[in-house]
Amino acid sequence: MVSVVMASSCEGIFNGIYDEPGENAPQSMAGRIYMDATSWTDWYYIDFDSLLMLSEEGDTAALYRMQTEFQAYPIPDSTTTERQKADSLHAPGIYTYWFDVFDKGLEVNEMRSYRPTAPQAEPPSWSIAIHRDNVRTNGGAVIETDCSDLSLMPPSFTAYNDSISKSGKQMTWVADTWSENAVWTDRSQLLSCLVGSQGISVNQLLSTWLSFHLPPIPPSSTYNGHVFIIRLRNGRYVALRLANYMNDAGTKCWMTIDYKYPY
Repeated sequence: MVSVVMASSCEGIFNGIYDEPGENAPQSMAGRIYMDATSWTDWYYIDFDSLLMLSEEGDTAALYRMQTEFQAYPIPDSTTTERQKADSLHAPGIYTYWFDVFDKGLEVNEMRSYRPTAPQAEPPSWSIAIHRDNVRTNGGAVIETDCSDLSLMPPSFTAYNDSISKSGKQMTWVADTWSENAVWTDRSQLLSCLVGSQGISVNQLLSTWLSFHLPPIPPSSTYNGHVFIIRLRNGRYVALRLANYMNDAGTKCWMTIDYKYPY
């Protein structure tokens, strides 16, 4: 994991070392998203430009619906006979991996078979997509801060960038990378330590905001409450933080996401 190393608490560390945004800085909105991402077979998409437009129009009812209601985009499946390997590099499909679930853990694994599928469906406009603990961007890149309170971040990315430059540290942006064993979708053979995963690019850094670990059984979870900054394909930035990953009943992958856009 690549991150921007800073103080353990962000409170007060930016005081006096960044300039206030200029008069022509784009107006940003702070908001909260509440998403049921418990499905193993669906992706859910967030479009920050659409959220910003509804906020600027003052359509609070439509904005609330977009922050809480999400269309499911199913992971494609296939009845095609399993093959030993994919037809080509980064081919869409379900990749079945064996994981050392009961001993050394998920880091020890090997591919066993592959079934080709159609590519993942997606809406015309989107910024990030979420599948349980997996996150991907639409041509974006991500950095992680050590700040755990969005309200204590500098007021804009320009100010944040200036503060990092003055501190002598460097930022390393992390783009999405191809994965064949992170997006679990078929758990029908889990007792045999075999899991079918979607072949798709994900953002390994942003996905660390929530991690599951096996063993033990049931799996344990690690929650990363840091603020992440995403450089979107449109050149704007969004700052966001996973504020919670459970609902009131304790069901995991109910995501509460605080965000500021544009940042």
